[in-house]
Amino acid sequence: MPLPRDPGTPDRPPAGHTTSTADRGSFCLAVCSCGWRGPARRSRDLARKDAGAHITQ
Repeated sequence: MPLPRDPGTPDRPPAGHTTSTADRGSFCLAVCSCGWRGPARRSRDLARKDAGAHITQ
């Protein structure tokens, strides 16, 4: 079970994880600086959600 966060601490991704989205034709995918890539999506919003889920894992 994870420890609770201090409310005064800003939410930041773990060190080494910087996510963005990349367009591949009519698809969009989430990519991370650690080498992770999400599935190709037609929705940029879903790709962003994939990236957010990756960071919180």
